[in-house]
Amino acid sequence: MTTRPSTVIVGASIAGITTAESLRRAGYDGAITVVGAEPHRPYHRPPLSKQVLTGQWAPADATITTAADGVDLVLGVRATGLDTGRRVLLTTDGELPYDSLVIATGVSARRPAVAGVHTLRTVDDAAALTAALDGASRALVIGAGILGAEIAAGLSKRGLAVTLTGRHRELRFGTIGPLLSPRLVRLHRANGVRLRLGVDAVELRRDGTVLSDGSEPAADVVVTATGCRPNVGWLAGSAVRIDDGVVCDTAGRAAPDVYAVGDVARWAPAPRVEHQQHAIEQAHAVATTIVTGRPPMHDIVPFYWSELHGTRIQVYGRLDGANALAVVDGDVAGGRFVALATRDGAPVGVVGWNLPRAFREARARLAPIPADLGERQLVP
Repeated sequence: MTTRPSTVIVGASIAGITTAESLRRAGYDGAITVVGAEPHRPYHRPPLSKQVLTGQWAPADATITTAADGVDLVLGVRATGLDTGRRVLLTTDGELPYDSLVIATGVSARRPAVAGVHTLRTVDDAAALTAALDGASRALVIGAGILGAEIAAGLSKRGLAVTLTGRHRELRFGTIGPLLSPRLVRLHRANGVRLRLGVDAVELRRDGTVLSDGSEPAADVVVTATGCRPNVGWLAGSAVRIDDGVVCDTAGRAAPDVYAVGDVARWAPAPRVEHQQHAIEQAHAVATTIVTGRPPMHDIVPFYWSELHGTRIQVYGRLDGANALAVVDGDVAGGRFVALATRDGAPVGVVGWNLPRAFREARARLAPIPADLGERQLVP
């Protein structure tokens, strides 16, 4: 008698749920168990800093609707260890045997040890932050990366006077940040956000902070967006190698029949990527590998997007070291354009600013730089 195979997915994240769905779509007929540490139904994280924060959605609207059949969803249970020799996942609710195991535990926000200071990573964070906005008129956001910018934009849309601080002298937007920073600065300022860049928060308070330049901006609500840590503590002592996340080969394999996907995964030789589309594509790839035994020959290129003050910004490519943006469609002055990101003249990616259809077309072709590049607009 043939034993039915089983796959255990650790993490009810978008990466974990997509892995389960992709397994079923690929014809996997074994048992699938998804173990999630949070008690809530799986949910999308991007809307928390967009539609949920601005009040357009209730937190429940971000729930992931899954079409996967026959998936055992175990919520409110944490993974505590992994025994690859016995092929067993250890949890707060006992042991789970597996034939294949997928790690999709994501990351956790760096949380300040100051009561009343908020972060925005989970649906509970979103509920606490939105509740704190009742009666508030001033907000301070610490951390000027993508998430910090989205929080600042969302709070500004709700009518708060917002100050956004960051330790770098430019606004960060992934690896393309330095090239987009001047436009991002103008966008925030045009929408009333006060920027304090090139300063550290040296003393955090629930009603403001002390910055490294000695100033003390005050606020009714303080939110930090200063990065995340991979959720890997439960893997201590296992056969899985940890180095800024779960270290994997090019197929997402971390150990025999153990894979990792999403924000927690570091697929060699690339660095770890914290973007939803990347997690989804990794999940598709790992599901294919589990079902067929052969990794798909597909290069997963980073893609991410944000919406700030009504402006859709989209980025595609491996943009480390990109040093120029050349407009290939639209018009910079009109606030709608697509630009080719280049590194020493070689195309490495595409950036879209309020021009999504043209961005998709440029992303699809990612053609070599035209010969007349010198006559094109450069993004200021």
